[in-house]
Amino acid sequence: MIVSRRGFFGWAAGSALPLTFSNTLRAQEDGRRPVFKVKVDMVVLSFTVTDSRNHYINGLKPVDFRIYEDGILQKLNTFAEGAKAPVEVAEDGKTRPLLETEEAPTGPLALDRPDAFTGTNVFILFDTSNFMYRGFVYAEDAIADFVRGLDRADSVAMYTFSRNLSRGALLTRDHNDAINGLRRSVAGDDTALYNALLLTLRDAAKVPGRKVVIVFSNGPDNASMVAPDDVRAVAEDEGIAIYTISTNEVNKDAISSSALRRIAQRTGGKAYWARTWQKQVEAFESIREDLGNSYTITYYPAPNPNEGFRKIAVEIVSDPGKKLRVHTRPGYRPTRTL
Repeated sequence: MIVSRRGFFGWAAGSALPLTFSNTLRAQEDGRRPVFKVKVDMVVLSFTVTDSRNHYINGLKPVDFRIYEDGILQKLNTFAEGAKAPVEVAEDGKTRPLLETEEAPTGPLALDRPDAFTGTNVFILFDTSNFMYRGFVYAEDAIADFVRGLDRADSVAMYTFSRNLSRGALLTRDHNDAINGLRRSVAGDDTALYNALLLTLRDAAKVPGRKVVIVFSNGPDNASMVAPDDVRAVAEDEGIAIYTISTNEVNKDAISSSALRRIAQRTGGKAYWARTWQKQVEAFESIREDLGNSYTITYYPAPNPNEGFRKIAVEIVSDPGKKLRVHTRPGYRPTRTL
């Protein structure tokens, strides 16, 4: 029996089995081999461009980029820089504003507005387990300062976790509401980091536009039911960048540090180790700069027979010397259905 990764993790997190499951059993009982189809919706690809000194490169246009998926050139659908409103990209590379009549997808956490793709949807996942007792108040202050400094176009959701996940503030553009949700957090017990991260990713996947998850944690996990690489794969497939800030020492727990680094790098985010309040503030400032200096492109994938991992490559046409660097996720897996 084969069940898609997303279907499996939707079940593991408490939802019903996917509809494809019964169809698969029925096909096996009839002696037939189930036939899977690949479904790929619009791909949202966010990335930053830097020079050799790690300075952000701004002001690039759609005509400066070529996006390849498994070596196949893709036709850009929309383009945005930072928190600016996205523009539609025509066949000739020219742009025009998106129609204000276009409706944003709706859902429990979706923002039902015409400019749903403007700004970044930021999901903050704050570790309130017993590992965080000592620096709890300082961590709250660092997170609150980060939220205050976000662009007004950015939306924020504030989640906390120890053994269980608590949604302190659902996705909102009212940054004060998110901070109030943070201040209501209480200290917990054991740490189920990867369980909480999976649930957060499921919420984020329902929202249109660019999405990032910021994990603020001590690092070690002693209560999760899922593995870090499996959660990372879900984020990679959904196009959700994960930034991690650990208050632990990078060399104190090599296993946890390696898992956090791998999750961040493979999803297009970054990993930070910040034991002191000052380092935590610096990490949040770095993330805020990343969000403000990013590019976001959407496209509908061209026909591709590959049902497995599809590699994404971003080429900068205006950089023939290949001196600029692009930081993004390496690819994704399309959804398989019956």
